[in-house]
Amino acid sequence: MFLLHEYDIFWTFLIIASLIPILVFWISGLLAPINEGPEKLSSYESGIEPMGGAWLQFRIRYYMFALVFVVFDVETVFLYPWAMSFDVLGVSVFIEAFIFVLILVVGLVYAWRKGALEWS
Repeated sequence: MFLLHEYDIFWTFLIIASLIPILVFWISGLLAPINEGPEKLSSYESGIEPMGGAWLQFRIRYYMFALVFVVFDVETVFLYPWAMSFDVLGVSVFIEAFIFVLILVVGLVYAWRKGALEWS
């Protein structure tokens, strides 16, 4: 039988965790000074007046390079716990991790052939 009172602590934590950010933003909105002027509305680049327009187009290659970096950076987060408990987990987990790395290698080869790793 499903008993709702077993989850009282969970619901209490969820409500409190939801209310704290809402209250913080509400209180900061009340206490923050509202001083809009030309200084506040201008772009800020290390204290130097900005040169040129703000709408510059960047090549997609930079975003692709960053995305490939993030994918392989997250890979290490998934593989680290597996590597630390390798002797306990057994062969089936080794095969699963091998398939995971194989999929990532296929993705790396695909990104490499598409030119996503070329910086220039």
